[in-house]
Amino acid sequence: MKFLVLVFVALFAMAVARPNEAQILRQDSDVGPDKWSSALETSDGTKIEEQGVLKDVGTEHEAAVVHGSYSWVDEKTGEKFTVTYVADENGFQPQGAHLPVAPVA
Repeated sequence: MKFLVLVFVALFAMAVARPNEAQILRQDSDVGPDKWSSALETSDGTKIEEQGVLKDVGTEHEAAVVHGSYSWVDEKTGEKFTVTYVADENGFQPQGAHLPVAPVA
């Protein structure tokens, strides 16, 4: 009986938390052998943009460097959040007004 209750609760939670029915307003991409870019914007205020390039091509230090951002609108508060980032040999480096910042040593 407990199992059936758990299944019912799980199914109810899935029904309540169904995904937003956002429409794609804009979707662009340009992919080349050593650089790329992409952009996506949806009707719910979500926006994703990214540009990348390979550096040191053909060497043992070849690596991708990516600059981008993503933003969304909180459904409950209507507040817009934006994260900008760089991803390179130093790792993923996000920045945003809502993100904590490490103290300066």
